[in-house]
Amino acid sequence: MSDAPDNGKTEYSVTELSMKLKRMVEGRFGYVRLRGEISGFKRAASGHIYLALKDEKSVLDGVMWKGVAGRLAFRPEDGLEVICGGKLTTYPGRSKYQIVIEQMEVAGAGALMALLDERKKKLAAEGLFDPGRKQAIPYLPKVIGVVTSPTGSVIRDILHRLSDRFPRHVIVWPVVVQGDKAAEQVAGAIRGFNGLAENGPVPRPDVLIVARGGGSLEDLWPFNEEEVVRAVADSDIPLISAVGHETDTTLIDYVADLRAPTPTAAAEQAVPVRDDLIYTVQDYNIRLGRAVRRMMQDRAQKLEGLGRGLPKPSEMLALNRQRLDDIVARLPRALSGLMDRRQMQLDGISRLFDSLNYRKVLERGYAVIRNEHGQAVTQAAGVMPGRALDMEFHDGHVAVIAAGKAQKSRKKPARKESDGRQGSLL
Repeated sequence: MSDAPDNGKTEYSVTELSMKLKRMVEGRFGYVRLRGEISGFKRAASGHIYLALKDEKSVLDGVMWKGVAGRLAFRPEDGLEVICGGKLTTYPGRSKYQIVIEQMEVAGAGALMALLDERKKKLAAEGLFDPGRKQAIPYLPKVIGVVTSPTGSVIRDILHRLSDRFPRHVIVWPVVVQGDKAAEQVAGAIRGFNGLAENGPVPRPDVLIVARGGGSLEDLWPFNEEEVVRAVADSDIPLISAVGHETDTTLIDYVADLRAPTPTAAAEQAVPVRDDLIYTVQDYNIRLGRAVRRMMQDRAQKLEGLGRGLPKPSEMLALNRQRLDDIVARLPRALSGLMDRRQMQLDGISRLFDSLNYRKVLERGYAVIRNEHGQAVTQAAGVMPGRALDMEFHDGHVAVIAAGKAQKSRKKPARKESDGRQGSLL
């Protein structure tokens, strides 16, 4: 079917006309380059990007397929002025023409710098860059987490420098560090490290290093994205930023707990030099020994000085020795007098005991009469005729049998109470 005009004589279907216009546009313009401001940026679930390019008067729709979008060095967003290269075509389903973008770059560093400055002011106003939010980097971490590309010189330089200074357990979270997917992966790695359990199967790092090599502003743009900056700000693990060369600056440098000029410098700031630490400890040990010896010498000198002011021990003990000798000399006499008094007391007690002994009474002609139970009989009334008795004299015992009638005890008549009248004397 010819694309030449037919002055309205030919009748077309809608699809035929749409395809005719499509071929006409694609054949007429082919590959074009456009400058415009991004508007209505949207990433579909498929990974394709849909947007519009506009200037002061016009708007042109654009589409970027997933493969091209994944190669971008920066993340497009509304308000960013870009230069796009691609093919102009139509979309018959919506009766509109559009550009299929095959290449996109920022329209000069000025546009990116303006966007960067605006974003920096916004985040600073939220307090994300306040020095008071920064954490101290541990002096000697056991585990170091590194967020970077698993290939290239950056990770090799970090591992080599750590090995030289103080070998540590290093865990690498591999990410892409350039392109449209970089910001999402870097932010995810930071949050992933923070999500590790303290005593889980994967050790939780004591410090993190986010690193990549140098590059253009567009190359480093993922580290200016808000989601990366906020992930760094939310990190409970102290974090060192090491993006680009010494002169490169990204927004995560302001929010990180420590900024290193290069990835190699980040490794140097993460651990001390092991040999220097050993030397320092040994030096401290030597100095401590010297200090202890000096202290002991000083104390000995002070003690010696104090000792010179004290009297000699022999002089201090002389008086006590003399007193002891005097006591020792008097002790036998004191003990002898004491023993004599005790002996006299004992003799008096012995004489008293002898005077109270019933055997002494028996020697004077008396006897003790006991019944068959060995009990002393003190009254005649208690002795029945025929009862066996024992009579003890001072020189022995005699068994006897009681004879006669039992004696009743004589009791004195009770005295009558006076009735108050005088009795007769006769």
